[in-house]
Amino acid sequence: MTVQERVAAALRAGVAVFDAGHYHPAHDAWEGVWLDLEAGTDDERLLHGLIQYTAAVHHGHEGNWNAVASLAASAGEYLAGLPADYRGVNLDAVRDCLAALADDPVHLERAGHVALTVDGATLAPADLDVPAALFAAEPLAEAAGLDPEPVEAGVAYARRDLEEGDEGSRFVALVADFVREPEHRALVHDRLASHVERRRSRETDVDGLF
Repeated sequence: MTVQERVAAALRAGVAVFDAGHYHPAHDAWEGVWLDLEAGTDDERLLHGLIQYTAAVHHGHEGNWNAVASLAASAGEYLAGLPADYRGVNLDAVRDCLAALADDPVHLERAGHVALTVDGATLAPADLDVPAALFAAEPLAEAAGLDPEPVEAGVAYARRDLEEGDEGSRFVALVADFVREPEHRALVHDRLASHVERRRSRETDVDGLF
């Protein structure tokens, strides 16, 4: 994937996780990509600002109002100057919300927060294509209280399979199902863990031949 494709996929993933009500895990969908971006670029400022926005909302739900005010002010600074529709995100509404929270953090308790939208629509995990689902899987495992290790491994195998042109990979399908089917997430997690164990066993057997 190109850098631009990674940013677009991670952006949609984090928005879907946030809009599903998982405020703290949402930043994990963005953080790895954000850390690889050049500081001060528009994409870096966008993801940095959104990470701090989600953190502000999370702290608000925990009643940590000083953190809300500080994070909201910082997030507003990162998002300032970006076009209102940058990458399709509803930045004007987010910036208005941040300004209100920086001035009066308890505003969050009274009025709630602004949902994130891309191209005018909120996103759900079920809306995500495969590239975005690969970024959303680990945050959703955290949100569900599931062991993140097999999900992390499954995502790594899915990415490797896609790089090798195997779009029909079992790992690609399982990770996509894990993200898109919340009602079956625990069951898919167990299947994913089983397939990870089998793949590792095969790789160990092959390594033992050399």
